[in-house]
Formats: sequence, structure tokens, C-alpha cells
Amino acid sequence: MTDEASDDDRTVVRPTAARPAPTAFQATSLDMQPTLAAGGPPPRPAPEDDMGNGLPVGTRLGEFEITRLVGEGGFGIVYEAVDHSLGRHVALKEYMPSALAARNANSQVQVKSERHRETFEAGRKSFVNEARLLASFDHPALVKVYRFWEGNGTAYMVMQFLEGRTLRDILREQRQAGLPPPDESWLRSVLGPLTEALLVIHAEQCYHRDIAPDNVMQLANGRWLLLDFGAARRVIGDMTQALTVILKPGYAPIEQYAEIPGMKQGAWTDVYALAAVVYFAIMGRTPPPSVSRMLNDNYVPLAQAAAGRYSEPFLQAIDRALAVRPDERTQTIGELRQQLGLGEVALDPLAAPPTLTGAALPPASPLAEAAVAAAARPASAAPGAAAQGAPARGAAPAPAAQPAAAPGRRGALLGIGIGAVVLGAAGVGIYSFMASGGKAPDVAASAPAVAPALPASAAAVVAAAAAASAPTGAADAASAPAAAPPAAPVASPAFDSLRELERVVAAQTPGFVVRAEAPKTVLRIGKDEFRFSVTAERDGYLTVLGLAPEGTLARLVPNQRSGVVRLKKGQVWRFPAGDGFVLDTQDPPGPTQLLLIVSASPRNFDALGPETSGPVQVFPPRDALAARAARAAQQGTQAPPLAGRAQCSGAPACPDDYGAALLRYDTVH
Repeated sequence: MTDEASDDDRTVVRPTAARPAPTAFQATSLDMQPTLAAGGPPPRPAPEDDMGNGLPVGTRLGEFEITRLVGEGGFGIVYEAVDHSLGRHVALKEYMPSALAARNANSQVQVKSERHRETFEAGRKSFVNEARLLASFDHPALVKVYRFWEGNGTAYMVMQFLEGRTLRDILREQRQAGLPPPDESWLRSVLGPLTEALLVIHAEQCYHRDIAPDNVMQLANGRWLLLDFGAARRVIGDMTQALTVILKPGYAPIEQYAEIPGMKQGAWTDVYALAAVVYFAIMGRTPPPSVSRMLNDNYVPLAQAAAGRYSEPFLQAIDRALAVRPDERTQTIGELRQQLGLGEVALDPLAAPPTLTGAALPPASPLAEAAVAAAARPASAAPGAAAQGAPARGAAPAPAAQPAAAPGRRGALLGIGIGAVVLGAAGVGIYSFMASGGKAPDVAASAPAVAPALPASAAAVVAAAAAASAPTGAADAASAPAAAPPAAPVASPAFDSLRELERVVAAQTPGFVVRAEAPKTVLRIGKDEFRFSVTAERDGYLTVLGLAPEGTLARLVPNQRSGVVRLKKGQVWRFPAGDGFVLDTQDPPGPTQLLLIVSASPRNFDALGPETSGPVQVFPPRDALAARAARAAQQGTQAPPLAGRAQCSGAPACPDDYGAALLRYDTVH
């Protein structure tokens, strides 16, 4: 983009063969005029008399009658419609990838060429999967999908029809009126509901991957909404070179460029984009594009550029979330909320719901489709030897012995589903939380992902799957299709330990702020140890759970060496704590998650069936853990199962309040 580009943050479509060099990208400026995306204009609201490739006004799709074409893009069409059965206005989205298909005289959508059929069908399947997942979400900052179906050679979804202004338009109007950038309180009121909505979708391993000011809307009542899912667009873009790489310079983190090897997308991808939105609101321009920052990082931290106008912790949190390398960036939305101090903010009920509780998130299914790892077994204590348990299915056995540690350190070896005590001549050792080659979460090609919103005017329509930029064709539409069948039931997701840890963070008590920091999150195997510090805004008891990449889950603190760990308000507790218990890194490489809980009462995890393995406790493998977690959830506790239960000996009242933070590490050679 050039200096003549605008604050228009709609997706830019760049042909693969003609992609500019990284240094050619420039930051988007707030007060420039709109620019056209390569290959055609961005999606736009259509004039009443210009239906393009859309169905004509008056067309009936079952009980839904089209009253207006709202917008048309390269991957879908959004209409305003009347639901005659319930007497309400709705937004109706039709799957229509105009580069692959067109509408015939009978209103049927047909592929233009057989060579496009596989791609078209993959996109349609993803469209339906996306609708199914969106229908299962229930959060005030997400648009509700009422129903979906397939017919006429394509697919449809029906959503809430909502009107409001995009964040992009609001910021532009403020700038044009000569107003200063929004203050920290206003930004927090926006971030509160948006981050809560992201916690909900991330709990289902669904990532937005296209957050920008044009995809954030404020309704007339002040409520903020996160727009706009578009799984079909992303799947089609992945499958064909005819449709091109889709990105938003300034908002897209480096891992969204397919040319960058070894950088997976995940929650940290949305963290970057959301932080870029805050940067844009503060500075009036986007941060330097991530692809150019990899070559020459000229990013000026907000802690310098906006010092004095916002609190230092707030600016530092945004800077950390904008780290160009994923492994150096804030890893989860829950962690970002903690760093921003959002748990302490009293949110406007019009702008956001109360802080999420465990019941607000989709419950995990007690049935898992495959075991992740074998349970760790208690190890023998024979000096100089390492006892072995059964290795996880498909994993190589651990070595029979490990080098002894220096005197004064005690622990156990945990990795690939094996627990063992490592003892030297003095009967001491090291606890190693081994990564096992797991990868950061990815969304499958057919799974729901998220795409750009339709452009918003003063009265913009929210459609949870609006189309992205691409040229559109023209076709006629005739007779009304048959009535829509009822929506298919939504299947319960399989139990996922990482998702359950994120649920613990999402369900923490409002105002019980826990902050966790790690001096390094990329650790060299055999050289570095796991280190972190934690502090809380209230007195409490510390619990640390660790999740290895192959699925082994363990309670690391308290342990046999540390005993119960009690923190005072504001006290900084560091690990290792000097009690001889450490966490070392060993092969194979991969990601490791640490969940830190500070609670008003000690936490008890007996309902989940942990077994002692050296100084720590290791939970059962996924199938058994899922079943136990399901039973625990049915016994009346409000907290997610992996938060444990409050335990008070003889006390008349046992407070269940807690705060939590999640740290992610990557072990490498």
C-alpha cells in the first residue's frame, strides 16, 4: 500500500505471482481516502436497483422473503429478509463464490467448470460447518445464527439483523471532528466484550484471523460486536491459486503468510490483530506490516510513542501482544486480558456481559475419540536407576536411565506418558516436563475460521459470515426455491485438555487478578529450565498445572517438595522457588502450557483421579480424564473441572473464588 491508501482495513487480495516485496508495504493511515483492492472493488452495500449476482427482492426461501440486497462479495451474498413464521427481520447469507460458480436461470448455483467442483464443494462444506458452530455460540458480542441449510446447489445461513457503526467509522468521525484518540477507559470498554467473545470461540479451537476495525461494530444501545466469520473464503483460498492470498497489511501477523515455515496460527494470531486494532485507535495508523518487520523491525513501542497518555501496563501489554515472532508474543486472549487488567474493569452491561463463568462456555464432551497419552505411573526409588511406566500409544519408550542431578535437587521425569524418578548417589534428581513434538493448534481446512466483514455504512448489517473482496459476476434469478429443512444438530466437541485449561481462565472470578510472566518462553532443550513469576491482587493458594504437548497433564505445584504455597496480595512468587524442585527441558521439542491458579481456598483435584509420580501428581489419559471431568461437572460445582474444587477443613464457608493465567512455552533444539 502507498501513502495514498486509506484507513480502509478491508481485506486486500494480492495475486500470488505478483505479490510485492515485503518492504513495499506501508502502514494504513486513518485519514486517507478509500483504496480499491487488487482484482476489483471491496465488498460494498448494493444499491436497491443493482442486484448483481443476487436473488431479486421478493424471492422466497421457505419462510424467508428477501427484502433487500445488503452486500455482495467474492464468496457470498448477504440479504435482509423477513421471517414470516416468526415475524422478524433477519440477515440471510448465501454461499456464492463468484470466481467458481454462477446462478442459472432456475436460481440454481452451478460451478463454472468441473475443475472447480472440488474447491466449490469444500467451500460449501466449510460454510455449513461454520454455521453449525456459530449456532452453538451464545455471547452478546457474537452474532447469533438461527438456522442453516443446503439447497439450490449452494448453502444458506440465517442470522440476527443488527444495525450500527463500525469501529473504523467511529474512529474516523472522531478524528474528523478534531477529537483526541480514545482514552484508556473507552478502549477497555471495547476490549472487554471482544476478548470475552474470543475466549468463547477459542475454547472451540476456532480462530478469527481477520480482526480489524471494520470487523468490530457498536450497536445503537452501545453493545459491541465482533464480526465476521468466513470459513468458506479461507478454505477456497487455501485450495486454489486462481484465488489469491488474502491478508490485511498492518493487522495480519507474520504466521498468516504461508511462505513463513514453522509458524502456526492459533490464539496468538488473534492476539496480534486485536492489539493492532488498539494501536490503530491510539496512533491513527496501523503498526508496520509484520512481513516487513521480520526483515527490519522499525516498530516503535507504544510505551514510548504514547507514554503519558495511557497507563504503562496497558501500553506494555499491547506492545507484548504485537511482538512480531509468535513465540515472543502473548499467547492467549486470557493472558492478554490479565495483562490489560480487564478483570478489574466494571463493564457497561450494554457493552458486554458479566465475566464468563464455566457455564457460559460450551461444555466438553465426556467422550474422547482417541487417547492422547498413557497415564504416568509411580516410579521406583532405586538409586541410580529410572523406573519406567507404559509408554503412550505410538510413542517411543523413554530411556532407561537419566544423568543424576546435582545434590539438593529432587524431582521426576515426565514425558511421552511416562513417569520416573531420576536418582543419583545422594538420592536426588530433576523433574523434567518433556515436550513431545506437539504442534500449536491449527484449524482444519473444513473447520470454521473467520473472515472479513461486509463494509459498514451508517447502518451496517451484521452477518456472521460476510464475503471477502473479489470480483463478482452477474446472473438472473427466477422462481423461489423450496422451504428450508431444519438445522442439523450440533455435535459435542471431544475433550481437549488445552481447551479445558482455557476454560479455567475464562471462568475466573471477576477482580481476582493473577499476573504471570516468564523471562523466556522459547527454551533450548538440555540447557534451559522452565522459569516464571506470579503475583495476585488477593491473598490465595497457588496451584500450577502443566500440559505437555502429547497430552500428559500434571499438577506441578503444590508438590512433595514445596508443600502448600500461600501467596500474599502483591507478593511475587518465583519458580524455581529454591526448594530443590525444578523443571528441565528434554527431547522431543514442542509446546508446553502452564496454568497458574491463585485461589481463596486450596484446590482439590481428587475427583479427576491423579496419581503420584515422584514429587508431583499426574492425571489420567484423556478418555479417563474426560469421563471423570464430566462426572465432576455434574456434581454442582460452578468452576470448570480442571480448576479443581475449593477445599476447607471444618470451615463453615469455603470460598470458591480464584484467578488464573496461562503461560505457553516452546522447547527447541
